[in-house]
Amino acid sequence: MPTYKYVAVDHEGAKVKETAEAPSEDALRHQLLLRNLDVQQLKQKKSFNELELTPQRVPKHEVMHFSRQMAAFVRTGIPIVEALEVIEDTSGNKRFSAMCSTMREQIQNGTNFSEAVAEHSRVFPPYYIAILRTAEHTGQLDLALDQLSEYLEREIASWAKIKSALTYPFVVLGMSILVMFVLALWVLPRFTKLFKELGGKLPLPTRMLMGLSTALSKFWYVEVGLIALFIAGLVWLNKSDRGKLIRDKTFLRIPLVKDVVLYSVVERVFRIVSTMVQAGVPLPDTIAAAIRGTNNKVFERALTSAQERMLEGEGLAGPVKDTGVFPRAAMQMVKVGEETGTLDTQLENAAVYYGRELEYKVQKLTTLFEPLIIIFMGVIVGFVAVALVMAMYGIFGQLNHLRGRGS
Repeated sequence: MPTYKYVAVDHEGAKVKETAEAPSEDALRHQLLLRNLDVQQLKQKKSFNELELTPQRVPKHEVMHFSRQMAAFVRTGIPIVEALEVIEDTSGNKRFSAMCSTMREQIQNGTNFSEAVAEHSRVFPPYYIAILRTAEHTGQLDLALDQLSEYLEREIASWAKIKSALTYPFVVLGMSILVMFVLALWVLPRFTKLFKELGGKLPLPTRMLMGLSTALSKFWYVEVGLIALFIAGLVWLNKSDRGKLIRDKTFLRIPLVKDVVLYSVVERVFRIVSTMVQAGVPLPDTIAAAIRGTNNKVFERALTSAQERMLEGEGLAGPVKDTGVFPRAAMQMVKVGEETGTLDTQLENAAVYYGRELEYKVQKLTTLFEPLIIIFMGVIVGFVAVALVMAMYGIFGQLNHLRGRGS
């Protein structure tokens, strides 16, 4: 059984640092929740021979296809072991195929399907495992797998639209940066040599340009250091808890960008909770999965602070509204759902609404972003062209003047 190292805070605010054995990370989080411990950090301890040189990566669409295939197999009465064997043989992803083999062996040794899936929490998100665990107890595994495949399909389609909308602006931005470096490090030094041979006084824009080119060529190690520092900063912002919190707070303050981030998180949280409520997952597991599914430290902290009130029976709308991070319209829909007993339907409607709003906000952002990048690129290239043309005219003018005096 895997061993985990965790840091948690008890009901008195004291920090607890311990190690524990559990079938999976999700199972341990549930055990700690029952002990009234708020988990801050949780990581599996591995021996040297268990360490992976490269992290396990399985595309989300692979999990979606797996869910759909397993639902069909279970519905037709095919044993899970045989179903996993078929998927193992037909999967085009070697790592996922190896995972299916491992799960098949675990089930043959008496492990439940949901627990076998939970061993691969890097690939299967918390809500996925919680829904499977509940479905096994209620005997509705095929329906739950269908729900999961539909949810994953919607999520994949949503992110595909966002990536498609952002591709062109970032390609243009990359080309702009590349053009700047080519001009500064390769084109301009050649013009510098030509100007020195011709003589004459260069205009101010040309001298500024030549100075920048010389600095970039001479102090290349500074550029390399700045690039390395920038990459290290990005890694810190995306890997450390404090870095993620700073990153997420910053994005939620930038005009236009904050709406994209906000609607993205709201849509994801509501879809997760809606899917889990429909599947009959207990509230503690639903809340824990929603918190971990936010992928945003600001919302994660807000929901964690409201978690205790939810578990005490105050419902969902009140505690979540008091966090102050969710839109008022969303909270109104949740409140109506709780009062009318249609929470899952209202959450699904809210997720659909904010999904559409997200597409609109992304389109609006890219519509503004594209001309700004083109203008930026035009200004840079235009300044370089004007500086070179002014220098050429100035030098030729001085040479003609000298020839006139000589004659």
